[in-house]
Amino acid sequence: MPSYVARTACMIMAGGKGSRLGPLTSHRAKPSVPFAGRYRIIDFVLSNFVNSGYRRLYVLTQYMASSLIKHLNRNWHLGGVSQYVEVVPAQMRMGEHWYRGTADSIYQNLNLIRDSRAVNFAVFGGDHIYKFAIDQMEEAHIELDADLTVAAFPVPKSEAHHFGVIQIDEAGRIVGFQEKPRENAQTIPGRPEWCLVSMGNYFFKTDTLIDVLIEDANDPHSAHDFGKNVIPKMVAEGRRVFIYDFGKNVIPGEPKGAAPYWRDVGTIESYFQANMEVRSRLPAINLYNRQWRIRTAQRDYPPARFVRAGDEPSADIDDSLVCEGSIVASAMLRRVVLGYDSYVHSRAEVEDSVILSGCNIGARARLRRVLLDKNCSIAPGAEIGVDPEADRRRFPFITESGIVVLPKGTHVPASGPLEIVHDMDFLMRNDPATQQALGAFDGLYTISKRERHSFESSGPRYTKYSGNKP
Repeated sequence: MPSYVARTACMIMAGGKGSRLGPLTSHRAKPSVPFAGRYRIIDFVLSNFVNSGYRRLYVLTQYMASSLIKHLNRNWHLGGVSQYVEVVPAQMRMGEHWYRGTADSIYQNLNLIRDSRAVNFAVFGGDHIYKFAIDQMEEAHIELDADLTVAAFPVPKSEAHHFGVIQIDEAGRIVGFQEKPRENAQTIPGRPEWCLVSMGNYFFKTDTLIDVLIEDANDPHSAHDFGKNVIPKMVAEGRRVFIYDFGKNVIPGEPKGAAPYWRDVGTIESYFQANMEVRSRLPAINLYNRQWRIRTAQRDYPPARFVRAGDEPSADIDDSLVCEGSIVASAMLRRVVLGYDSYVHSRAEVEDSVILSGCNIGARARLRRVLLDKNCSIAPGAEIGVDPEADRRRFPFITESGIVVLPKGTHVPASGPLEIVHDMDFLMRNDPATQQALGAFDGLYTISKRERHSFESSGPRYTKYSGNKP
């Protein structure tokens, strides 16, 4: 491990709401959203840092941080005085306001930057799915003698409005920057359908970072955002701002020529697709590389089981991921991510779906293109995704492509109105990202009794595989 890695400090911005992921983010921060059955999104950036040798990590939290903090405190311990993953809640150190932008979130923690006495300082986002040997980026940052190095990756022009679009010269120096352009996004020379975008991951010289943050904080016209304000100003002032080509990053243990993987799972559609990529026959992201493990909670669940329920046919599973503690009893799974501690009863059919932990799918239920948040239950014989028109009359959260999203703890009977747990109903009615869609269904769903909460698992708890219990 290069000596500079041990000296470098890192801040991970994990306070974002992720409103486009509602209702998954009505009760948790985006970095805390479960992924691929057993992980959380935050686990990927943390694993990248730890696998790359970094041991001084600050995680900045703000919105709905309870589950994220619990996950970090229980599962991310590096040990030793100089090795830590330290949770840093928003503290209003610089005034009576919460974080007003990405740059402001770092500025409000200037004390930690100064205390680190690091030569270089990493500022990364906490809400993407990717594998990244980060020390290779810092090596390039040092070799370029850059004030700022920005990780960059090409995306289709149609998606460029979600990102900061970068223009560079032949040396890789940034000469232009467009923050989430709605139109006229600058494309890559010779590739008119592609744009080079910022991944939201940065290496700064620490002294430079302190200077630009203070300048930005004192600018009354700034939105205090790296992409909108800080980076364009640094480029305009002629500072040494370069890209790091993520496409050249080499992950130890990966096959030669393996394509780089980075996904911004900021929408339900992109989140769903990324889960589907993980469970595909040739997954684009390799979770089985023993030299680059993705770390997460270690749970005391038994192995997954695939059993025959009475005289029913055997379980039939194809192209699916099934996590620990789950039971599939004479059911069919096709292209499914099934989270831990879940139960799929006899003759149930689940296709092209993402099922988070603690869910219970009743006998002879049929699910297609469904995203179940944690602890949902599906009654025997219920159907979702079979009749799109019926679904739009029954379910408040459906994407344009027809993915039905069930909020945490929801119960779907075989017929009639679905049942939403009272705590989720309260949160979603007060969440701008979900209140309109939920309000349009007033009177079309029921609210559970107070003794039932969204945190109660609906997964395995039975002694018989009768296939008749909901």
